[in-house]
Amino acid sequence: MPPTLTANPAGLATTSPVPVDPASAAAITARMDRLPITRHLWLLVFLISLGGFFEIYDLIFTGYIAPGMAKSGMLSTTTETFFGFDGIAGFIAATFAGLFVGTFFLGFLPDRFGRRAVFTYSLLWYCVGSAIMALQHTGEGIVFWRFITGIGVGVEIITIDSYITELVPQHMRGRAMAFNQAVMFAAAPVAAILSYWLVPITLFGIDGWRWVVLLGCAGAIVVWFIRRAVPESPRWLAQKGRYQEADEIVKRIEQKVAAQHGQPLPAPLPPKVFDKPATAAFSALLQAPYRSRMIMLIVFNFFQAIGYYGFANWVPTLLIGQGITVTKSLLYSFVIAFALPIGPLLAMTIADKVQRKWLIVVPALAVIVFGILFGQMKDPLLLIVFGVLISLAGQVISASYHTYQAELFPTSVRCRANGLVYSASRAGAMLSGFLIAFLLRDLGVVGVFAGITGCMLAVVVSIGVFGPKTNGLTLEEISH
Repeated sequence: MPPTLTANPAGLATTSPVPVDPASAAAITARMDRLPITRHLWLLVFLISLGGFFEIYDLIFTGYIAPGMAKSGMLSTTTETFFGFDGIAGFIAATFAGLFVGTFFLGFLPDRFGRRAVFTYSLLWYCVGSAIMALQHTGEGIVFWRFITGIGVGVEIITIDSYITELVPQHMRGRAMAFNQAVMFAAAPVAAILSYWLVPITLFGIDGWRWVVLLGCAGAIVVWFIRRAVPESPRWLAQKGRYQEADEIVKRIEQKVAAQHGQPLPAPLPPKVFDKPATAAFSALLQAPYRSRMIMLIVFNFFQAIGYYGFANWVPTLLIGQGITVTKSLLYSFVIAFALPIGPLLAMTIADKVQRKWLIVVPALAVIVFGILFGQMKDPLLLIVFGVLISLAGQVISASYHTYQAELFPTSVRCRANGLVYSASRAGAMLSGFLIAFLLRDLGVVGVFAGITGCMLAVVVSIGVFGPKTNGLTLEEISH
């Protein structure tokens, strides 16, 4: 059957290999959005989040294994030139360069082939890439395979955001994503304590930092089998015209939710039928209302990544810059890392009660205040306190914006759009390694937080002034 061409009220041209019935798609959405919150829905979110656990483990250990790489002579702490690739900054840059390629160029994969398939195989990509990287014995080899691994991680992250957003009812979106972030960032203290134990030593003739990498690969292989039980997104199937498959999945979810709810499910609200955005041309995202949203999120993602990873990836090094020894800096970093899963848990209490845009703006202002204070401190206890507060605020931002940007685009192109805007954060994070190394070398820790302050001010303006409200609206209402 030849493709059909339609347009939605926003002027978004769409094509589909099969005719798509807007009423049927709206009915699937209405059935999903009326579900009460039960253990089964939380279980689905948890299983998806387990995969993300190892993606975050991979990102977080970047900073924690850096002292070990420097100690072993594989990479240097600083570089002679701003864009030098012979040091830790080059390792960090390779990580985010790979993430950029994955999000920018491969974001179409989950929109074309489904959330579930891409979600599953990108984890295998991560496992293989990380294992090969851990076996390298040259700085160039480490940087190259770090780049390859980052590609798989980039695809995984944008798939998770869309997957969870589409599998839960609209009144649960904020809490579900906050819970997802809590599970994923539980990897942070795990990576930190393993680094504290292993990085300073050599075990069975193998450098400790290599063990940190290999342990992540082993755990991810186990999770790959567990999370195969998660179904495909019914909303994605409906947008592809595959209503029978979507209906069967929704029925299974309804049965499990009803059994746990203990009473008949509420009737779905009357479906809100819009002209279908079945498979939109990517270029159509440059039309209103998506154009302004994309520009706003590109600016936001670029600057928040510099501010966030400028601290998260450099915690041990910044502590050393404040006079803390290498071993103690890893221990203190472990304490600070405990705030990473706690921040999203705090966000869960208000995620669906307070407008998401303000849950980004206010914590960004908090990062500015706490960061300035961190840069003035020498006392270890106060360094830990303000480090924890920075991490808490950063994690509330993370939990909120992962939900926020997934809400702002239609289901048919959600991953591609997310990939484009999220790739700006990968570019910002890639630059952050060089920028922080430059600021730390020439201006010290105070200079680092002056740079982070500027980035967080850009976050406040972009979201606070230009971000739309999303709480209490269905995905389809937001998209139109």
